[in-house]
Amino acid sequence: MRKIFFLMLVIAGMVLMTGCTNTQGVYINFERSQPLVKAQQINDEDQRPLRIAVATVISPNETIEYYRNIARYISKQIGRPAVLVQRKTYEELNMLMSNGEADIAFMSTGAYCAYRGLTEIELLAMVEYDNSTFYDMQIIVHKDSNFNSLDDLQGKSFAFTDPLSYSGHMAVLQLLKDKDTRPEKYFGRYIYTYSHDKSIWAVANKAADAASIDSMIIKYGLANKELLDKIRVIKTMGPNPTGPVAVREKLNNEQKEQLRQVFLNMHKDAQIMPSLQGLLIDCFVVPDSDYYRPLQKIYDQTGGII
Repeated sequence: MRKIFFLMLVIAGMVLMTGCTNTQGVYINFERSQPLVKAQQINDEDQRPLRIAVATVISPNETIEYYRNIARYISKQIGRPAVLVQRKTYEELNMLMSNGEADIAFMSTGAYCAYRGLTEIELLAMVEYDNSTFYDMQIIVHKDSNFNSLDDLQGKSFAFTDPLSYSGHMAVLQLLKDKDTRPEKYFGRYIYTYSHDKSIWAVANKAADAASIDSMIIKYGLANKELLDKIRVIKTMGPNPTGPVAVREKLNNEQKEQLRQVFLNMHKDAQIMPSLQGLLIDCFVVPDSDYYRPLQKIYDQTGGII
């Protein structure tokens, strides 16, 4: 009887152990942050999926599908699996690159200029839109307000997008620095929306008195004329270089060149163009690092944000 009882315990233990074993592959939840498989966990780097990072601040729920289409396109072109890893903030995106947990990143101008990570990165391409590789920072207010300059906004509420965003944060910090002050002293209150279109919504619905956005977002916002009809621009600052695509420097040189050609020729494929246009991209062009150096110096003054 004891032997039978012991045998039953062994079988039960084996069942429990089997039930706790994860037999599924890695799942990337695009709505939540999840830990990634480290590069060193896979012996042959060329065999593991290419990890493409993105932190979209233009209608995240709408634009993520465009990024997924681009990731699938890249995978097909280079003959290598690819996974898209979404993060909410630019800091989280930079941390992915810094920790070697991503190979490529669609970076904003500010995220790239702020990057001081442990993993070296290099420019792969930059965005061209409306025949330009530059954009302006714009401060917007409600059309019915009596605000006409930054001076009028003292003591008022302000909506920033992301702490590392240039148009959505750092440009305003520059303007306030010229006044020898900072947001916490100058504004009555301020918030981070983590989305340019949410900043537009906040001003249009008077949840904030003003906001700073990328001028390209105004063009994107043309799809929502109701919101645009409720705002007006009181300050423009620029020009500033568009956001680049950055790549991990130690990625195989042959792979980097292959990826570079994929990006530079992507616009020639009619099937992927709708996704590019949805992200305000006419095409990708050869980047010029000199465009970003003046802004990198500005971020240096903040104490080297990652």
